[in-house]
Amino acid sequence: MSFVSSHKTKGDHAADVAIYTVLGLFALVTLFPLYYVAIVSITPYVEVMKNGGFVIWPEHVTFQAYKEIFSSPRIPQALKITVFITVVGTTLNLVVTTLLAYPLSKKSVPGRNFILMALVFTMIFSGGIIPLYILVRSLGLYDSVWALVIPGMVSTFNLLIVKTYFENLPAEVEEAARVDGCGELATLFRIVLPLSAPIMATIGLFYGVTHWNEYFKGIFYLSDKSLMPMQVVLRSMIQTPNVSTELSINSLVLDALPPETIKMAVVVVATLPLLIIYPFLQKYFVKGALLGSIKG
Repeated sequence: MSFVSSHKTKGDHAADVAIYTVLGLFALVTLFPLYYVAIVSITPYVEVMKNGGFVIWPEHVTFQAYKEIFSSPRIPQALKITVFITVVGTTLNLVVTTLLAYPLSKKSVPGRNFILMALVFTMIFSGGIIPLYILVRSLGLYDSVWALVIPGMVSTFNLLIVKTYFENLPAEVEEAARVDGCGELATLFRIVLPLSAPIMATIGLFYGVTHWNEYFKGIFYLSDKSLMPMQVVLRSMIQTPNVSTELSINSLVLDALPPETIKMAVVVVATLPLLIIYPFLQKYFVKGALLGSIKG
């Protein structure tokens, strides 16, 4: 019987140090912009000007920018719209995607190959922006919050991942459920979905991030400012030189707060929820994406 030694040589330790050093540098490069945005959002105007607009560690901290943006009617309303389309949109996405992926995972379904081919076709070819805009207007969705939810309710890419995951589930589990008297829907909701928590969390994260960062639909399908999501409001703030007008903030506030500080505070508000939620879903993310992308 032979044994493999787990003792690391000096070369192995050197390689580990090099790998962790490179990964640490990549992490630093990735996180520094987020850190910089957060720091500028809590730095007083005088200190920002004294440092030429570049602050690494503030001597004084102020949350006045956050107080002002939340006292403005624009940011809370945009945040409310964004939360609504993220929660409702992601829920509808998961329901529709699951109900479509489950029957397509069964080879005995009539017309399965044709439906799959038609779905894959949409990944390669589309009608274009103008036909989609005309369709949204003709359906009465223009200037409605549902214009941010209903178009693109199913992502073909996500659908194929979920379908493949369902195909990898043991067939014996579903057969046992049917022997116990479960129909197709009962089997799906009582057996299949509890076993599919990793892929549901992964796809839910994909859909949720897409809705939270919704920008394109807000520009094309909305003219009512009260329906604009966070990313559209942030874009308007960056484009306009007068932040007080955009957010309905008293211009006297800008004497104590530079426009850049207010913009950075809005960026933090738009980014922070995703940074908080992602660690809780990370353990499902890798497992779900791996199992849903291969067929064993």
